[in-house]
Amino acid sequence: MIFARRSTTPSPAHAARLIGLGAYLPPKKVPNADFAARLDTTDEWIRTRIGIAERHIADPATATSDLAVEAGRRAMKSAQVEYVDAVILATATPDHHVPGTAPLVADQLGLPQVCAFDLGAGCSGFVYATTVAAGLIHAGTAGTVLVIGAEKMSAVVDPADRSTAPIFGDGAGAVVLTAGQADEPGALGPTAWGSEGKHADAICIPAGGSRRPSRTVDDLKNQYVHMKGNEVFRHAVRRITHVTQEAAAAAGWRIQDVDRLIVHQANARISAAVADALGIPPERVPANITHVGNTSAASIPLLLSHAAIDGRLKARQRVLVTSFGAGFTWAATTLLWPVDLQALV
Repeated sequence: MIFARRSTTPSPAHAARLIGLGAYLPPKKVPNADFAARLDTTDEWIRTRIGIAERHIADPATATSDLAVEAGRRAMKSAQVEYVDAVILATATPDHHVPGTAPLVADQLGLPQVCAFDLGAGCSGFVYATTVAAGLIHAGTAGTVLVIGAEKMSAVVDPADRSTAPIFGDGAGAVVLTAGQADEPGALGPTAWGSEGKHADAICIPAGGSRRPSRTVDDLKNQYVHMKGNEVFRHAVRRITHVTQEAAAAAGWRIQDVDRLIVHQANARISAAVADALGIPPERVPANITHVGNTSAASIPLLLSHAAIDGRLKARQRVLVTSFGAGFTWAATTLLWPVDLQALV
């Protein structure tokens, strides 16, 4: 019989510290021209209104768990660890309603009996998940936690819907968090977060759950993502701006001292509007939406990985991570960027 073991001997910690970072994108790239050829849209419209030129799409045989395993493996290699005490998977596109996808991911990573669970908070899911992981570490329940954001959005998007099909992409990103001190590089700061459920229908898959079980072909369109774009845009700018200010204040930072603002990659105009409202220069706001699209819960760790690889994130920079998603949900947190962290993509 195999018994679970701990990566460390946990004890209450002052903070959770980032020590590993990895990402994975499926190899197939789909340019805007593919959508322009079959939908009432153009490459120019998608680029100017959303900021996307291409996105990565997984093949039909690939599931969210496959993407998550690849990103998780790279994050663990980056952290130089072979074991973690828990795996948290942030996703809106699990392999199945039941069981959760995280236990399968943990098993595929050679972690057969660790605590593993899914967390659903839409595009805010990754920041929510890192906050939960930090709580486990702070309490001494876990010494080291693997947090993954992974999505196969192509599985839940109507390919004939011009308002959603060009927006979303597939991918996964992951981090490894471990116990550390609050004043050292890589330590996560306080989280500001919240939700407003009265807007739940603004980004929603209407059918397929317990509220509206559906087993008919006639109801197929209601098993895809539906989105009220203008409403989402308006609330996203306001909520991201506010929660970013809250997180900075909780960390004792002034907004003007933020070196890098990492915004969930939903729409390039949302990121620009938030930066403008906060008075943060565009050069301090990294982006990768042009080449990956909106990858929901995978967005933040993918952007962190890409910005680390290309040098936009440097040791000891003040980094503020902020997100907004279905629910509505929102969350933001801070950290000083780690020294000698090697992201693997």
